[in-house]
Amino acid sequence: MKKGGWVVASGLGAIALALSLLCLTGCSNLGYYWQSATGHLRVMQASKPVDEWLQDQAASPKLKERLALSQRIRAFASSELHLPDNPSYRRYADLHRNAVIWNVVAAPEFSLKLKTWCFPVTGCVGYRGYYDESDAKAEAAELRQEGYEAATYPVPAYSTLGWMNWAGGDPLLNTFIGYPEGELARLIFHELAHQVVYAKDDTVFNESFATAVERLGVQRWLLTRASEEARIDYASYDARRNQFRALTRGTRDRLQAVYEDKSLTGAQRRERKEQVLAQFRADYVKLRDSWGIDPARLRGYNEWVAGANNASFGAQAAYDDLVPGFEGLFASLGGDWVRFYDEAKRLAKLPKEERHQYLKDKEKARA
Repeated sequence: MKKGGWVVASGLGAIALALSLLCLTGCSNLGYYWQSATGHLRVMQASKPVDEWLQDQAASPKLKERLALSQRIRAFASSELHLPDNPSYRRYADLHRNAVIWNVVAAPEFSLKLKTWCFPVTGCVGYRGYYDESDAKAEAAELRQEGYEAATYPVPAYSTLGWMNWAGGDPLLNTFIGYPEGELARLIFHELAHQVVYAKDDTVFNESFATAVERLGVQRWLLTRASEEARIDYASYDARRNQFRALTRGTRDRLQAVYEDKSLTGAQRRERKEQVLAQFRADYVKLRDSWGIDPARLRGYNEWVAGANNASFGAQAAYDDLVPGFEGLFASLGGDWVRFYDEAKRLAKLPKEERHQYLKDKEKARA
């Protein structure tokens, strides 16, 4: 979902909600709630309707072209993918920074299970978001002192789950408006998908659902609306992404096997873990070299690999693990978007373990 913890569900109303829940959630959380609420408020205040930007003589032709494209994608999302037709992504804001928030994730030394934080309305999630990067890094440092492995990463967009459509909805941002066509479509489809289904206390289900929608949706966009150049660009980028995902998924499996091996002592487990991570980094270099791209252009990948730990692997798993199951479900329903969403809503009401097993069975059935 690429969201920032509690801000996901409350937006402009966060200030009042945070204060009203203060006695229930603890005074230590007040500062976090305040930055979350005021941070989102500043984002909303910076936005204005896309039509105004298109008529603004001071706006660059490139920005206007991207905004016009975003509105074609936005219309497609509702007309073809049956995603919500509401005010979201019909406004734009330039935040003058490269991320809207920075997420913090953490996991134990010998586990890929993320630490969770619990918030009013949204329930428990495996990340905590900050509008100031230094605050995120400070939180990560504290978690390391507590014995966790921690990571921070920039987030280009988040969803308020439809709660803020009354106030103008989630805006387009400078943090992603310049993405290549296919990537821009993916992001818009992903964030709108979060307004369709949300299962409390289940980050993996929520993110996997939205990722499945983005993948399936962008396939249709590229096939029916995009130029040949955009299709070629996306195919190249997506191939690299899928190769990287396969590499990280294999590494997660190997790490999990190490952590579950009861015959290992703590020192042996630590040594085996370091061997797995060293192999991962060596394999990444080989993969990167096979792409034939200047490594300087792959800074995001390079930095992720250099700092990869249980927290970063655990966070990535949330976006991947149940996607094949959702894709299998979509195929089993004949590609009917409405039926797919209805079934996802039904699953969201089931116990967590039951819905996860259902989707894993769908993955096996499709294999």
